[in-house]
Amino acid sequence: MLGDGCPDDAEEEFDSPETIAAIAIAIESLGHEVELLGDGLALAARLTSGHQPDLVFNLAEGRGICRTRETWVPALLESLDIPYTGSDPLTLAVALDKDCAKRLVRDAGVRVPLGIVVRDVADLQWDRLDDFPTPLIVKPAFEGSSKGIRSHSLVESRDELPDAVARCCNNYTQPALVEEFIAGEELTVGVLGNDSRKELGIMRVVPLNTSDRFIYSLDVKRDWRRQVRYEIPAQLSEADQRAVQTAALAAYEALGCRDVARLDFRLRDGVLYFLEANPLPGLTPESSDLVIMFAGLHFEYRELIGRILDAALDRLTKSEGIDRSHRRAPEPEPINCL
Repeated sequence: MLGDGCPDDAEEEFDSPETIAAIAIAIESLGHEVELLGDGLALAARLTSGHQPDLVFNLAEGRGICRTRETWVPALLESLDIPYTGSDPLTLAVALDKDCAKRLVRDAGVRVPLGIVVRDVADLQWDRLDDFPTPLIVKPAFEGSSKGIRSHSLVESRDELPDAVARCCNNYTQPALVEEFIAGEELTVGVLGNDSRKELGIMRVVPLNTSDRFIYSLDVKRDWRRQVRYEIPAQLSEADQRAVQTAALAAYEALGCRDVARLDFRLRDGVLYFLEANPLPGLTPESSDLVIMFAGLHFEYRELIGRILDAALDRLTKSEGIDRSHRRAPEPEPINCL
């Protein structure tokens, strides 16, 4: 429930009951027993009372505005020695902090846009922006699901920047990330798996109204059927495709992602720029980018959920030193879904 003064996207990250039910049905169809665990204090009380699920399918986004909110459930699970799908607390925290994620990915050799983090308008240091070409884009520093990224996030001149920063910081009660706007091809990459067993999907987001100022904003995502066309797989030159694959895997590894993630890039004049990573990608059956992407690659929803589970189970099996390669048709293991 949105409170007074909250932006209309304050709860954008949370999965709907319909999405949770769809994931549970997919897991059950794979032969597993599913139990919905809930969240918050009720979840903590349940787990600490002796209820020990075999595996948790983690969807927890956490509440509030801090950059560690996505770590709460995985950290609790690790403290109780309960295995779960997806990335660990460190990766989730790093990826939610857009500037921190960019620094790590840049150090791995992937280009990122020029950017600075500012706490408020008074923190704007204009000399640090001297090398930044306009337009600029202003976004919340610790958000996902395109929260705070709207049409007014694009700043055409520096005169508009203070108002954009004030609006961002006030609406989301956190620092703002001010970046150079990369006018180019919007690409998103899905990665499934670990170690040498990774599968990649590359999708290009093509605006139906051609513009060199296209932003894949929350407004566009909410109205995607009328706003964009999804090109799956992305029609790229062989060189660009190799560059995207290399950069996506480098970013995935640099951030420590596990099992599944979605990574966003812009391709401008043959140069690739990393924008952000989502190690808790949306799994809404009809509208989430990862789901649309792998559906375009002929993955049914059930298969996508199964690949995430398989990646987690394989990873956990290796970490426990158990060799299951000789087993055929293992018995289904109970799975718990948040």
